[in-house]
Order: sequence, then C-alpha cells, then structure tokens
Amino acid sequence: MASKTVKCAVKSAPRRKKAAVLATNTVMIGDCVETLKSLPGESVDLVFADPPYNLQLDGELLRPNNTRVDGVDNDWDKFSSFAAYDQFTREWLAECHRVLKPDGAIWVIGSYHNIFRLGVALQDLGFWVLNDVVWRKTNPMPNFRGRRFTNAHETMIWASKSQRSKYTFNYEAMKASNDDVQMRSDWLFPICSGPERLKDDTGRKAHPTQKPEALLHRLILASTSKGDVVLDPFFGTGTTGAVARRLGRKWIGIERDTDYARAAEARIAKVQPLGPEDTDTMRSKRSEPRVPFGTIIELGILTAGHTLYDPRHRIKARVRADGTLAWKGEQGSIHKLGATVQNKTACNGWTFWHYEVEGQLKPIDILRTQARKQLGL
Repeated sequence: MASKTVKCAVKSAPRRKKAAVLATNTVMIGDCVETLKSLPGESVDLVFADPPYNLQLDGELLRPNNTRVDGVDNDWDKFSSFAAYDQFTREWLAECHRVLKPDGAIWVIGSYHNIFRLGVALQDLGFWVLNDVVWRKTNPMPNFRGRRFTNAHETMIWASKSQRSKYTFNYEAMKASNDDVQMRSDWLFPICSGPERLKDDTGRKAHPTQKPEALLHRLILASTSKGDVVLDPFFGTGTTGAVARRLGRKWIGIERDTDYARAAEARIAKVQPLGPEDTDTMRSKRSEPRVPFGTIIELGILTAGHTLYDPRHRIKARVRADGTLAWKGEQGSIHKLGATVQNKTACNGWTFWHYEVEGQLKPIDILRTQARKQLGL
C-alpha cells in the first residue's frame, strides 16, 4: 500500500473520452492508448516515451556458466507479429501527437529491435525529426554467445510535433554544461544500477528496463522550460516523474501495472524539488525580445556621431541618427556595412562592431541587454 503521506495520487484513468482539466503530477493507471484518449488535446509540452522494445527473445538467455540472464521476458514486451507491434505503435503515437501543444516535442527511445519502426511511424504521423541521439552505455551487458557485437547503445529520436513547431531547445544551457562546447548527439551514461535501481520485496529489480535519471535530467533540461508538462505514457517505476519533479516541471505518468505505478508513486514522493532559482536554464538569445540597433540610438545608449570599430580597431564607422553607419562614403545597417567593409556577403553586425570604453573595445551586442532593461522587456 502507498504511504498516506504521498501527495501524488495514483488513480485510474477516467472513462470519459476527453478530460475537461488536465490533472498533472499524477500516475494514471490504465491502458496506454485508452488513457491517452482521456487527455485534452494540445495540453502537453513534452512526451518522453520508453515503449516496449519487442525484443522477440527465443527461450532463456544463458551465460557461459549456464546461469540465467535476468533479461526482459515480460508479457508487456511480447507481440504476435511486427504488424501488431506497428499498429500498437501508431495508435499511441497518434494520441501523443494529438495531446502535444503545437510547439511541443517528443523523445522516443529504443534499441535496434524497434527504433527504426518507431522512426517510420513518427514521420508518417507528421512529427518532424530533429535529432537521433545515441546513448552510449559505459557498462553494457556483454554479448554472452559471442555471435554479435556487444550492444552498447540505445537510440533516442527527438522530434517536434510538426515542421512548423517552435520547439524548446536550451542550446546555451547545454553548451555551458558541456564546458562551452556544443553538446553532441552521443551521450555517455551508465545503465541504471546501484542505489538508484529500485528493488522489490524479494531484492529483484522492480522494473527490468529502468532508465538512469542522468539521461532524463539532460533531455528534460534541454527541451523544456520550468513549469512545462512532461508526459510519459510508459511510466514504469517513474524515472521521468522523479526527474521532472526535481527540476520544477509538471508530469503525468501512464502505467497499466499497479505494482510499477505504486513503486513510482512512493519514489516520486521522496524527491525534493530544487528551488526555482536553481532550475533556471541559461536564456537563449533567440528567445530574447528583438531590439533593433535604431532603438539603441533612440534610447541614447549610443548617440549619433559615435564611432564604432571592427574587432582589431582598424576600421572606423560613424553612427548616424537614423541607426545606420557611415564609412568612406558608404552607408547602411550595422549588418550591411559590416559585410561591405569585410568584402563579404553577410555579417552579424552585433558581434562585428565594437565601441570603446576606457580604452577597451566591447561588442555592441551587450548594449541590447541595457536596452531591454530600459524597455522593461
């Protein structure tokens, strides 16, 4: 039985076809597809799906010493045919597409057994693939029969709801967390083990495919904002909910197995959410309000007649009252004139042009921050 102190209630999925209000921070017990149908359309910001892999295991898997490997042989991972698996896949993905907001996105994870089938279904249903990310396992299960390469990775597909979606990607935060180097699409994490691995009353794994929290931590931070709703239609023992709660996101879990659901409930109730200031992600420049260079002049942050320089202090251009720059008889925007003086077709004038302060050159890009403060943006 769940503890009476638990606040995230486990409840059965409502029978009505469409819920009037989205209930978050809740484990919903029921069939994946039918429960998804009970959620209101365009109500979820992100979906993380760890569906059955359809491993098609033929008999027991034994080690060289004839001991049994504790693999995935649960009924929920068994399908009568590829056609049956594909039908199931398209049904739950179609419902995920329906409940996602127009600018929402989805992550699906799988192995070579199913990831290619998932990819086809995603594209057929209108999702727009953004990346495939390889999770490289530092401690993969060895290949005991020695007939194949050791399967040391799983693949995640990240897709937006449509090609037009303005999906969330915290690029600057990911780069900063990677020592100021762009985050790559191969992620190195160990499989779930040690104290993080949930055990049942007999000491066995509570769930055979529990994912590491580090994996969910990265993808949730990368593709959501504080307060966003994260849906996991194959909730298992609640890794998605635990990480979402810690990071200040709302969550919804769907799970048909009551033992898994209650284990998830107890686990998530123990999670201490981080403070609001600790879950702020570095703001993307693309998401900041646009400030034209002319506004910098209008606000008096720079004035007409001011001199701007190239980064090497060799080229001088004068600021005009209309927000253009003048140089040797040429006049144009900061971008156009920046390209002209370099004999290039394009230029980012905000980073090319600099102004002088106490003998030091600083890019005019930093003046936009001052302008936003004055404008209350």
